[in-house]
Amino acid sequence: MKTGLYLHIPFCARKCPYCDFYSCGGNRDIQHRYIDRVLEEMSEAPIVEADSLYLGGGTPSLLLPEELARVTAACRERFALEGEVTLEANPGTVTPQALSKLREAGFNRISFGVQSFVSEELQYLGRLHSAKQAADAVLAAKAAGFDEISVDLMLGIPGQTKEGLEQSLAVLQTLPVTHLSAYLLKIEPGTPFDDPAIISLLPDEETTCALYLRTVEAAASMGLLQYEISNFARPGSESRHNLKYWQREPYLAFGPSAHGFLNGVRYTHKSDLTAYLAGDFGILCEDDHPNELEETLMLGLRLTKGLSFDALVNRFSLDGAAIDRLLRQLIQAGLMQPSAEGFGLTPQGFLVSNSILVEWLSLLLPQL
Repeated sequence: MKTGLYLHIPFCARKCPYCDFYSCGGNRDIQHRYIDRVLEEMSEAPIVEADSLYLGGGTPSLLLPEELARVTAACRERFALEGEVTLEANPGTVTPQALSKLREAGFNRISFGVQSFVSEELQYLGRLHSAKQAADAVLAAKAAGFDEISVDLMLGIPGQTKEGLEQSLAVLQTLPVTHLSAYLLKIEPGTPFDDPAIISLLPDEETTCALYLRTVEAAASMGLLQYEISNFARPGSESRHNLKYWQREPYLAFGPSAHGFLNGVRYTHKSDLTAYLAGDFGILCEDDHPNELEETLMLGLRLTKGLSFDALVNRFSLDGAAIDRLLRQLIQAGLMQPSAEGFGLTPQGFLVSNSILVEWLSLLLPQL
């Protein structure tokens, strides 16, 4: 099995008020030094064969294409990289010329953090791009030779209405997008959005559920089929790198705050850019013996193809009769359904996936 590669680019022009990912500012000199350190860390990593590379952030598109080309070249040399090479980008940070250079550097998939095509919603979210810039960036990426283009939309934005969502979906429908990530806004503790004044503006639970179900329906009408709780794609355009996370496949990680999974061990890096630039990569073991059944349930139930519970029964010697009873209850409630793998959650089930997961964990973990 080939390995994925994840690189965290921690630089942002401005931190969004809802975001709790590790990010910071940085000038060209710091960014250049950062890539030097990344290449150094890569040179010390285990030698594996890789079939995906994902640059996330932060805002990876703030770096010069020439700097990012150094990364792809190093990955090809060190890890025999072939396959999906993804760059996260903010629409306001790319130009047609830069996109062409990125395509030449080997990036074949780009993921735009659009969040909304409604100006008022973008302002609430603290985004630096306009709705027009977002649409223009997608078109420019297509013109530069990107055939795999993903867009992020956010649901449950303060003040968001069904009409606002329809406006974003209408714009999305006109664009050459092959993948959609539609996330429900989560208020993270300690962020500027963790404020009663902001929380009071959030759509109520009924409206938020309606926004999600409408997005599932609209995506399908565009040929973007749901394959994960928040992700939709044209057949064959699923994020192969992200599928590694959900299918417990190995991936190496580089950069401060980046998480990896190799040889059954989960590890992370300290969230400290200063230390990283000084050559302290800060790699820490998170879990050297993760619970395989727990992770299989938590991750597998995120996918529409779901899980084969017969396989789980045989693999972990579980009580098949108890599993069958719970399955029947959830199917009758419209929360689970037969799937390609066995049984998966319905769109309605995804809305209460945490509660369903608790039911499964409460049933199965005591059996081990």
